[in-house]
Amino acid sequence: MFNPKKLSMHTPAEAMPLISWQEFEQTDIRVGTIVQVEDFPEARRPAYKLQVDIGPLGIKRSSAQITKHYTKEALIGRQVLCVVNLGKKQIGRFISEVLVTGFADENGDVILAQPAGKVPNGSKLM
Repeated sequence: MFNPKKLSMHTPAEAMPLISWQEFEQTDIRVGTIVQVEDFPEARRPAYKLQVDIGPLGIKRSSAQITKHYTKEALIGRQVLCVVNLGKKQIGRFISEVLVTGFADENGDVILAQPAGKVPNGSKLM
């Protein structure tokens, strides 16, 4: 049974305040392919360290709490949507360079946001 209290703290129960089209355009969301996955035992919650090929932007690192639905082997070669202009974030001794996006399922575990078909790495969400 669906329990909204188990959703991530990043999942508001209602819509966020409106933003302008110009504000939305400042968010740079691009597709990349996961090329390397490692365990991240130092993370507070189970996570992987990812390397994502963002095409012309190069290979970027990210930490992702996606261990419930994905094995390391199943992630290699998978395309994902990444926010590439948030700046770097230190997570323990790891520096995350992009945010890999997803949605919380009914248990609060992350399902990755992905393109429906293969597109060139670095393609911008429009």
